[in-house]
Amino acid sequence: MDDDQRAFLDRLLTTPSPSGFEAEGQRVWTEYVSAFADELSVDAYGNAVARVDGGGPEVVIAGHADQIGYIVRRIDDDGFLHVGPIGGSDKTVTRGQYVEVHASGESVPGVIGQAAIHLREDHEVDEIHDVRVDIGATDDDEARDLVEVGDPVTVRARVQDLHGSRLAAVGLDDRVGTWVAAEALRRASECGTETTVCAVSTVQEEVGLRGARMVGFDLDPDAVVAVDVTHATDSPDAPGNRGGDIELGGGPVVARGSTNHPTLVEAVREAAAEAEIPVQLQATGIGTGTDADAFVTEKGGIPAMNLGLPNRYMHTPVETVDLRDLCDAADLLAAFVERAHERDGFDLGL
Repeated sequence: MDDDQRAFLDRLLTTPSPSGFEAEGQRVWTEYVSAFADELSVDAYGNAVARVDGGGPEVVIAGHADQIGYIVRRIDDDGFLHVGPIGGSDKTVTRGQYVEVHASGESVPGVIGQAAIHLREDHEVDEIHDVRVDIGATDDDEARDLVEVGDPVTVRARVQDLHGSRLAAVGLDDRVGTWVAAEALRRASECGTETTVCAVSTVQEEVGLRGARMVGFDLDPDAVVAVDVTHATDSPDAPGNRGGDIELGGGPVVARGSTNHPTLVEAVREAAAEAEIPVQLQATGIGTGTDADAFVTEKGGIPAMNLGLPNRYMHTPVETVDLRDLCDAADLLAAFVERAHERDGFDLGL
């Protein structure tokens, strides 16, 4: 990963993009891809599509721009903000966090506090609707001068390099996927691919795969690869009876089963083998839980699959990935699209 690519990743990770409020993050993404895309479009809800026209079959590589967070439900008489979840927010890591309230025109700093251990009578974890954000206001009038109901809230963005090639940050899910989509498109553009490639940064994945449904309806691709984080199970707290053996630094994860189209999966694995890029396998017997599940049902059925990026501590403020997996995923997808025009479609041959 060179300096420009890392700077792009850092900008994505430090630009808050909660579901339903992705505009600023999408500006960062579209600015970057505009340098090498032949065509760039953004729909009414902010789904962004960057295209490199190779003249051949069309392949979509998609990640989702949105992150989990909170939203202001009410402001009480003492100036505290009562919040609800945006997406699958984890109540066990809510307390004791610095947050930002994304009010109109500016960001308002706040904290989600917790009564000192000396004062608590129990150690039960509060539900998110019982959480209060303290922005320093002394009453409701003071608070209402700064924020209003419906403002989104995110944990303060921070990017922390760990030892080696590991990185921790808020909201790696799934800005790393949009980074991979952009970088795969750039690589495809530079190699002069004969496949038409669309890199897509979707919105509102965390609240129901909505952006992918919009894009899937609008486009008519031959295949879709949805790039999203998946659970790395190589940390001590990962339950042994959930998921498979997925390791940070072990390479991108090819999902098999349910949504994942067998012919498309085979083509991606062949590209990985030819390019000597390591991949890990994951079983998804019911669904992937990613945008692939939405794309697959559009246009009478689009061949789709999920390519996973191993991620520890998902939906916490300290999600952790290995940068090697991101680069390998971008290289793999570039290798896949470079040879996709040689295939006679992705049907099952029945």
